[in-house]
Amino acid sequence: MKIASWNVNSLKVRLPHLLQWLEEARPDVVALQETKLEDAKFPVDELAAAGYRSVYAGQKTYNGVAIIARDEPRDVVTDIPGLDDPQRRILAATVGDLRVVDLYVVNGKAVDDEKYVYKLHWLERVREFLAAELQRHPKLVVLGDFNIAPDDRDVYDPVGWGEDILCSPPERAALKAITDLGLHDSFRLFEPEAGHFSWWDYRQAAFRRNMGLRIDLILIGEALKPAAMAAAIDRTPRRWERPSDHTPVTLDLDI
Repeated sequence: MKIASWNVNSLKVRLPHLLQWLEEARPDVVALQETKLEDAKFPVDELAAAGYRSVYAGQKTYNGVAIIARDEPRDVVTDIPGLDDPQRRILAATVGDLRVVDLYVVNGKAVDDEKYVYKLHWLERVREFLAAELQRHPKLVVLGDFNIAPDDRDVYDPVGWGEDILCSPPERAALKAITDLGLHDSFRLFEPEAGHFSWWDYRQAAFRRNMGLRIDLILIGEALKPAAMAAAIDRTPRRWERPSDHTPVTLDLDI
């Protein structure tokens, strides 16, 4: 089974890219972020024609998450229980034997901004939600755009970025609190070296110069670790015309 995550940065713009990539990569489950579509405009029919069922939680212009899969997603959750938040950033569903949680983590803007405070609070509530999910669903996959580079290996210029947004110690501590629940960064099960990124700014020829960050992650529970066969970052769609600034990340599971 191939699982993927991709921040498409507008599904309206990137739908042709998604359909092309689905045909070429043949994933079984894909978590999407920044769909930027109201639910009524989600391309259900186009994805069904490609062989995928869809669940989604969207809003106009900003945010938006979706899970598409060859099997029908079920037991869908679109909100963190007890958190009154209109932003569409989380979506959970069961696909086959897997519980899949799709996250579009708050960017935070800057470490002295109120959005940064919101980010850290949101991550605390996400951790509580994931702790409960992991108790109910040992075969848990948590994936998406985390807007946090886990460590300096995931930053093209750790000195230059320093403790700036996406790299600050409180953000990394919040991510570690999530992985400490018993979740593994699947990419690091296979690739310990630095220099592998999933996001590149549109400016300064960042992609050509590989000036990126690895902020798109696939985390798996301990029960799935023996099934992990390969993890990758597929840079190909980032080379296409009018690409997302993110590229898909994938995990192959022997299940």
